[in-house]
Amino acid sequence: MGLLVVAANLRPALTGVGPLLDRVQDDLELAPGAAGLLTTLPLLAFAVISPVVPRLAARLGPERLLGVALVVLAIGVAIRWVPEAVSMFTGTLLIGAGIAVGNVLLPSLIKRDFPTKVGLLTSAYATVMGGVAAVASGVAVPIAQSAPGGWYTALGCWIVLALVALVVWLPQLRTPPATVGGVRRHPLPWGSGLAWAVTAFMGLQSLGFYVAVTWLPQVFQDGGVTAARAGWLLFVFQVVAVLTSLAVPALLRRARDQRVAATVSSAVLLAGYLGLMATPGWALLWSVVLGLGGGACLVLALAFLSLRAPDATAAGALSAMAQSIGYLLAAAGPAAFGLLHTISAGWQAPLTLMCVTAAGQMIVALVAGQGTVQPGKGQTLARTPSRAQ
Repeated sequence: MGLLVVAANLRPALTGVGPLLDRVQDDLELAPGAAGLLTTLPLLAFAVISPVVPRLAARLGPERLLGVALVVLAIGVAIRWVPEAVSMFTGTLLIGAGIAVGNVLLPSLIKRDFPTKVGLLTSAYATVMGGVAAVASGVAVPIAQSAPGGWYTALGCWIVLALVALVVWLPQLRTPPATVGGVRRHPLPWGSGLAWAVTAFMGLQSLGFYVAVTWLPQVFQDGGVTAARAGWLLFVFQVVAVLTSLAVPALLRRARDQRVAATVSSAVLLAGYLGLMATPGWALLWSVVLGLGGGACLVLALAFLSLRAPDATAAGALSAMAQSIGYLLAAAGPAAFGLLHTISAGWQAPLTLMCVTAAGQMIVALVAGQGTVQPGKGQTLARTPSRAQ
């Protein structure tokens, strides 16, 4: 329960910004480039902080570090409640830092405490994470219109969920950070080709998601859809992705590896992008298709972080590498998509870019879907206790 409540906090503070971005930009008098940083900053925080999480977890213990991350996240949400530009950017950066720790630690904790239920637990936390993210997108504008304080209350209200998670997680903080004995702390597996394939899969599917939540409404509107309907189509995309994630554990249980599932899911994304290029008026269909592919790819990317690792500490190292480089790649996605749209004065060029990324994702899926990353020589540190033992 603690892991799932923590997972519920890993997206809403981010996905709730997009629907309100025009209001935030107007009220804070932000230039378009500065407003875009509100989407990019958290992804850059993921990229910078992810590599150091395994070292911090080895010193503090993963449970205590996750508790610290929840506190940082709550502080970030609280600071962002203040309607000032400095507060907005500072809070967003703190939110990104807190989420980065959770992103890295959850796959490692699942591998450690639920080694026989990796697929099920990964699907559960991805479903919770995606479901709350979809709700955050859907309720942002209604809350901003009806609540005192407007948009900054719509962004600040998520502190309640962060505080609930912190309370639920409090019993885990009693876990001692180390006991007598030693265990090897794996360095990040930079020399592993399999680890790079997992990293590429993580980065490409994340790039696709953040491009979708940033630009799909505009693509739909230019295809003849009203602004209100475009917002609902984005909601449909996210809901379908959540529902799809529920079906993935069955695929993981029945297959010897995940190559076919990852390749087919990536191909579904490619079909969605091609459909948007060919018949943009069929917006509802392509929202569903992209949700089907995106939801499956997210769960598979998260599952790879545990399934490709021999133990929990190796899973933490692989997670740190994949999410560091992966989110750095994802951060470039929305900017590159928008730049191509500006240069070409249309959507064909940026959608062609997404077709290329989906095709590349199909290729790396054939490698990332099987095998075990063999870490290099690690360092002996005090052993973090495991309740699974």
